[in-house]
Amino acid sequence: MPDPDASSGLGDLFENLPTAASGLPERAQRDAPPPGSRRAMREARAAADRSADEVVPPQPAEAPEPTAPSPSEAAQESSSMEDLFAPEQHREVPRKRGRGRLIGLIIVLVVLGGIAAGGAWVYNTYQDKINEMMGWGEPKDYASGEATGEVQVTIMKGDTGSPVSTALFKAGVTKTDRVFYDYLIKEKPTATFYPGVYKLQKRMTAEAALKALEDPENRMANTVRIAEGGTIESSLPRIVDGVGLALEDLQAAVKDPAAYGVQAASLEGWLFPATYTFDPGATATDVIQRMVDRTRESLSKAGVPDADAQRVLTIASIIEREARTPDFTKVSRVIQNRLDDGMKLQMDSTAQYGYGELHAGKASTSKEAQHAENDWNTYAITGLPATPISNPGDAAIDAAMHPADGTWLYFVTVNMSTGQTVFSDTYAEHQQAIKQMRSWCRANPDTGC
Repeated sequence: MPDPDASSGLGDLFENLPTAASGLPERAQRDAPPPGSRRAMREARAAADRSADEVVPPQPAEAPEPTAPSPSEAAQESSSMEDLFAPEQHREVPRKRGRGRLIGLIIVLVVLGGIAAGGAWVYNTYQDKINEMMGWGEPKDYASGEATGEVQVTIMKGDTGSPVSTALFKAGVTKTDRVFYDYLIKEKPTATFYPGVYKLQKRMTAEAALKALEDPENRMANTVRIAEGGTIESSLPRIVDGVGLALEDLQAAVKDPAAYGVQAASLEGWLFPATYTFDPGATATDVIQRMVDRTRESLSKAGVPDADAQRVLTIASIIEREARTPDFTKVSRVIQNRLDDGMKLQMDSTAQYGYGELHAGKASTSKEAQHAENDWNTYAITGLPATPISNPGDAAIDAAMHPADGTWLYFVTVNMSTGQTVFSDTYAEHQQAIKQMRSWCRANPDTGC
């Protein structure tokens, strides 16, 4: 039958009934409500109500020390409490722990992402320096046994390690602009260089190139090499060192272009870049005439009409100063596209020439040169400069006559060591290339930027 409700008063009636001596207490024990059940809670409340009606006997002055529960009682009490509260605890703790782990994971990912992004920026900006420090990337020097062919390199009076290193690189002797200079600093910082023209090979190691320059057998007598992209100002001292003529005599010999059949205000661009050997007793006029005649040969070979000679030489002289040989025809196209569109050429080399800083060793134009008022500054004038700005070689003259097909209007060299150049159709694309160039320059200071 249903359990009597303790609050109805029927509990007292059943408690006063006579009981048999049989195992009713055991049955009552067996029927004891499970701990934590509703029945147990009701009986606990009823017992509390009865206790409140009873008189509490006086307590002794010193209450007996409570005894610790037995392990089984403690375990039972602990089990009852866990049964009552465990469900809420088991639901709450994993939720907090999971949320904490998720937040921690997000923080770790953000930190690692920031480190990765920062590392990528550092590597892109300082790639060459990092590769050098870690020994990564392509070697800067040629391997022993790669040397081939023959080239001439001119050493000027007073040249030291840095300009000699640059001359070797431009001639194709060494692999990079700085490898010879770095080798000198490390192995022979007191090396002395004597002016003259030297016979070397292409693709030499820095060590082999130094030995070749120190060998008197490689120095060519009464010989001069006029460099591509040089000017009258830079070429005459070479002639002095190679042939032994007086500088004053050579300066007088170039004053009158008409004496050589050149209809121009200056012989700039007409001293063809090549290696010349002269007989003893050659005069300054003999030397200059030989070089002008060699320029005419190149113009004729490229199919340049006599009436266009000065114009083509002027374009070729810009090409020679602005680009490396593989890019000559593309730079020629940029020049032609700008002329056709009526745009200013805005070539750094022309502004540098007009301001007198063409040989300053910098790729970029100074602010003073860029804003100077003269007939060569193509940032200020429209069209070609007044005269050629350098001595162009065969490849540059041919490129001026035969530009590549393309729509480019801009170009910029983004790596001064390799000469890598980016050509662009739009100004926005050009600006991105300029950022690339500036990034390389920041990572490679003192390299001619």
